[in-house]
Amino acid sequence: MMTLRHSALIFPLLLAACVNTQSPRLQPLAQAKAERQAAVQAAQAPVEKPLNLPKMELSGAMLYDFLLGEMASQRGRPDLAVQVYSDLASATQDPRVVRRAAQLAFEARELDKAVEQLNLWLKLEPESVLANQMLATLLLSGGKLQEARPYLVNILAANPTQAGRTFLQIYPLIARYPDKEAVFSLVQDLAQRYPGAVEVHLVLAQAAAAAGKQDIALKEVRQAREIQPSWELAALYEAQLLQRTAPQQAQTILKKFLDRYPDSSEVRLLYARLLLEQKQYALSRAEFKRLLDANPDSADLAFTVAMLSLELNEFDRAEAELRQALARGKKDQDTVYYYLGQLAEAKKRDDDALQNYRRVLEGEYAYPAHLRVVYLLNKAHKLEEARAYLHQISTQNDTQRVQLLVAEAQMLRDAKQLDAAYQILAQGQEKMPGHPELIYETAMVADQLGKRDVFEQMMRKVIEIQPDYAQAYNALGYSLLDRNERVQEGMQLVEKANQLAPDDAGIIDSVGWGYYRTGNLVKSVEYLRRAYGANPDPEIAAHLGEVLWAQGEKEQARKVWNEALKTNPDNTVLLDTMKKFSP
Repeated sequence: MMTLRHSALIFPLLLAACVNTQSPRLQPLAQAKAERQAAVQAAQAPVEKPLNLPKMELSGAMLYDFLLGEMASQRGRPDLAVQVYSDLASATQDPRVVRRAAQLAFEARELDKAVEQLNLWLKLEPESVLANQMLATLLLSGGKLQEARPYLVNILAANPTQAGRTFLQIYPLIARYPDKEAVFSLVQDLAQRYPGAVEVHLVLAQAAAAAGKQDIALKEVRQAREIQPSWELAALYEAQLLQRTAPQQAQTILKKFLDRYPDSSEVRLLYARLLLEQKQYALSRAEFKRLLDANPDSADLAFTVAMLSLELNEFDRAEAELRQALARGKKDQDTVYYYLGQLAEAKKRDDDALQNYRRVLEGEYAYPAHLRVVYLLNKAHKLEEARAYLHQISTQNDTQRVQLLVAEAQMLRDAKQLDAAYQILAQGQEKMPGHPELIYETAMVADQLGKRDVFEQMMRKVIEIQPDYAQAYNALGYSLLDRNERVQEGMQLVEKANQLAPDDAGIIDSVGWGYYRTGNLVKSVEYLRRAYGANPDPEIAAHLGEVLWAQGEKEQARKVWNEALKTNPDNTVLLDTMKKFSP
């Protein structure tokens, strides 16, 4: 019976569906929004005073130089354009010409020339905010943090009432400097003159966090919130500072903010994400549903709500919500159809599942959807149709090619066509020699065919190629223990497997069976109970019951067998074991 693999499939998809949940270190939603605002503001040129233009007539020679400079710029000779305009700037002392010369030098990556021209511009127009901005940007981009400081001071002083917004504009430039301690020191120095600007405290918090000063970062962002309690950027950033170390506290901050300002969609989005990360699925779904109600055309939100319903095993609701996501025009329809197929399988509607899987045509879920089609066709006893479909699946790499070969061989094994399965795997080895998984699967079929020498030779080949292949050690060791041959060697092999994969229930079962073969019944029961507790497999139950029987615990043995028989009434290993001891 197919089961939904929640942790392996749904939870990562939920995180992805929630619009970039994984954020860079301390620079996520709040920082991104701050930078968006800063970009808009930075795009608005500062208001400049009227230029103090020199009184100079345009001569013919000067006009020729202007034309030469522009033609050189347009025809791929930036070096000539820079030289011509630099000469014109020196000759005219005109700030407009100086600005053009600086721009050309910057575009040509002649940074020394650009700095020279910008300094000339500032000499001519000392109060030019734009010149200060360009020179500060140039120096910062060149990693000259301290050299940029006086120009940053001038930029802030030019309009002290807007210092907070200016801080938001310039911080992304400063933040790129690799020495985060130096960045924090500079920001702290610049901020001293503007203690009442709320944005300044947010920038200080960001710089402190980048420098690893968590306590200072929290102090500054909280001061920003005291100055302006309704500022959602500060609430977002405080929550994100606490997200990893104190997630419950982060949730509380956002919840209290939403209680006062319920229309803050970005705060609600982060709150919903934090609830999801803490696996509070019902609460998270409620918050995403509120966002969906406010944005009814959002297919992504509708899909996220559906995935949460799926995580909560509310299959009918999840199906309805997935269909709503389709109706809203979700671009990635293939993903939706894949999960509709998963839901249909979980509800044992295999025909519907097939129909949905067949609609997955591209994207990351196309390949697993194709595999589910093959599985369902084979489950419906349509072996040849399943094989024909499998042969049409496009593969991207050897891993997928091996996976398809193994899937086809497994179908043939289930149909008791062992020779055909062995032939397919052997042919696969010829095309992809040395692939450990392919050799392993071929060996397992060889064992079923009674080719014990081939089986052992191949398993040792797998171990040689991949010394950490736990299942190969386990298969080889268990085969010896099960046949009660070379028991000590078999025990060493399964113990090696257990070292490599200590939580694998099948391997724990093998170790327990090995202790049984060596006569240590106490240890055997200990391991077999662990294995059965981790995975109530009927073959593990058969082993555990047999060892309990050998200990004289016959009633306990019957209890284990009967319990396993309820869910696995046709398992031959379990039935044979029960007949052996309880005819």
